[in-house]
Amino acid sequence: MKRTGNRQLSLLPGAEADAAPTPGAVAQVFDPARLTQARHLAGKTKKEVAEAVGVTPAAVGQYEAGVTKPRPDLLPRLADELNVPIAFFVAGRPHARIDASGAHFRSLRTARAWQRDKAIAHVNQVGELTLALEKRVQLPLVDLPGFAGGEMHSGVELPRSPVEAARALRAYWGLGAGPIPHLVRHLEAHGIVVNTPPPDHADREVDAFSTAYLRPIMVLTANRTDDIYRYRFTGAHELGHLVLHGDTAPGDTQHEREADTFAAEFLTPRSSILPELPPRADLRRLAELQRIWGVSIDSLLYRCREVGLLSDQAAGRAWRRLAQLRQETGFATESVDRYPGEQPVMLRQAFELAAQETGLTVPALAQELGWSVERTREVLGLVHQRPVLRLVP
Repeated sequence: MKRTGNRQLSLLPGAEADAAPTPGAVAQVFDPARLTQARHLAGKTKKEVAEAVGVTPAAVGQYEAGVTKPRPDLLPRLADELNVPIAFFVAGRPHARIDASGAHFRSLRTARAWQRDKAIAHVNQVGELTLALEKRVQLPLVDLPGFAGGEMHSGVELPRSPVEAARALRAYWGLGAGPIPHLVRHLEAHGIVVNTPPPDHADREVDAFSTAYLRPIMVLTANRTDDIYRYRFTGAHELGHLVLHGDTAPGDTQHEREADTFAAEFLTPRSSILPELPPRADLRRLAELQRIWGVSIDSLLYRCREVGLLSDQAAGRAWRRLAQLRQETGFATESVDRYPGEQPVMLRQAFELAAQETGLTVPALAQELGWSVERTREVLGLVHQRPVLRLVP
């Protein structure tokens, strides 16, 4: 067993992939769901795919429904159009099937259906990669009260109140009542798979989403604002969904408010933050607290209004003043890339352990998954620039 940080990864036996199949062989074992997944990942409509490969949209629909199979000569064209290897369409490989109705999306109202489909296709691939790695490496056990698939059952049931649930989870995870320096590291340490797509591959309208598969999966994008404080709050927001709404259908605006309430209490417990909040709209003091607690000044202003330190009018004036200071030192947006403690590493470290102990390579893993090497590196997190070391206090 090899310990990596505060997570334990232990080696399991695994197998290498088969050779790439021919178009004729793929046609015989064509998986309709793989075509749908590839199309969603590419963000394309059936009509766009049909026009690119020279068939009708109805024909593409029949391929995806399993009514008919594409001819062997069409498969290389489909693969090229959707930027996947031809082996991507082969049936028989483990296929994560997470439906959009089971995923919680932040900013759901601004995301279009095709963007949600693309996001779900991405999280399906995260699930497939996780399964492939778990054949070789023991990932951290899922230790999340309320998650039915968890491998550790403490008997703890979190309260239904967002505030009380946040306090109870903090206590259960032993986080104390102070700032949480590396939120993503804590999520991974408790078995939650966190994935951050490269900015160029994440849709701006899909802020984040989470779902429960064989283990909890959370996708956080830094693309929308690339703001470390918003990113951390979003992570806590999705954690709220996982512990509060795992057995309910997503999309309810009340659920979104509850997840926000959970996130605020989880990151800044009222009993701890209240004595530190200024009695007036002191933005310089709030900028100091922003760096200490790892939450935005906007969130702290909301806290001040919530606890009665600021009236609605005073808070409104403070937010307008804050907007004027956005480019000044201490108030400008800080990139997520500058905070390595908030970058997910569990899947990458699992691959690196398997590579070290068994000789697993990215091309071999890509072939096993039916993905391109580039896509495999991307989902593993091997394409990200190494950030400058600056930790949240």
